Amino acid sequence: MTHINVLDPGASPLDYYGFELRRHREAAELTQKQLGDIVNYTGSLVGQIETARKLPTQKFSERVDAALGTGGLLSRLVALVMRSQLPAWFQQVAELEARATVIHIFQPQLVHGLLQTEMYAQAVLSAVNDNDLDSRTAARMARQHILEKEKPPALWAVLTEAVLYQKIGGEEVMREQLLKLLSYERHPRVSVQILPYDTGVHAGLMGSFDIFHFAGDPTIVYSEDYDTGHPTANPDAAESRSLRYDHLQAAALSVKDSAALIRRVVEERYGKQLTSNRRPVA
Repeated sequence: MTHINVLDPGASPLDYYGFELRRHREAAELTQKQLGDIVNYTGSLVGQIETARKLPTQKFSERVDAALGTGGLLSRLVALVMRSQLPAWFQQVAELEARATVIHIFQPQLVHGLLQTEMYAQAVLSAVNDNDLDSRTAARMARQHILEKEKPPALWAVLTEAVLYQKIGGEEVMREQLLKLLSYERHPRVSVQILPYDTGVHAGLMGSFDIFHFAGDPTIVYSEDYDTGHPTANPDAAESRSLRYDHLQAAALSVKDSAALIRRVVEERYGKQLTSNRRPVA
C-alpha cells in the first residue's frame, strides 16, 4: 500500500491548506492526477501541495475551488498561507495592509512591495539571500491581492525620483517596473507621486514609513530597519508622521506630472534596453 503522508492541519496554514485540499479531493472521489487534469496542473503538483511541500497559488486555488465546489475555501486560505511565508516580524504588517482602508507609503530608495513587479521583487529579495527565492517572491506578490478586493484600500505612494534611477535587476526589469507604475496613472484607488531631486531638504529624510488608516480603529504608523519592523499606534507618532506625509505630498509632483516624469525616464534611460529575442513591452 502506498504510504500517505498524514498532515497535522494545526501545524501551519500551509498544512491546513493541504489537509483541506486532500479532504475535498477525496470526497469528490478523484485521484491527484484526475484533479490535476481537470484544473490543468500535474498530479505531482497536486500531491506536493497536499503534503505541504509546495506553495499553492491564487490561480491554482480558484481552479480547484471551482472543480471541487468548495465555495471559495481554498481561495480564502491561500492568503493566510502566503502571509505565513513572510518573515515573522513582517506578518503583522501584511495583516495591517489587508485590513486598512487607506494606506500612505513613502519610499526614498525602492518601489514599495505593494507596487513591485515579480522580477523587481525577486531582484530585491536576492540582494543578500537567494535561498527559497521563488517562495519568498510569491509571498511578497501575494500581498498585492489587497488591491484586487471588491473594496480595496485607497493607496497613496510618494517615491523619490532616485527610485526611478536605482537600477534594480537591470534595464529590462526596471523598464517593466516603471511601466507598472505608469499603469496606475488613472487608477481610481492607487495614486503614485514622485518627489523630484530638486526638492532638496524634505520631510522624509529620516527614511521610509507607512501609515495605515482603519474604519473605527486607531491609525498605525510603521517603519523598519534591516532586521525588524516598528509598528505603533501611539497618537503622537501618528500625528507627527501624518504631518510629515502631508508635507511630502505637497512637495511631490502631481499624479499627472509624476507619470510624465516616469514616462520620460522610461524612454530616455530604459526604452531601448531590451534583450534581442523580446519585443518591447510598450
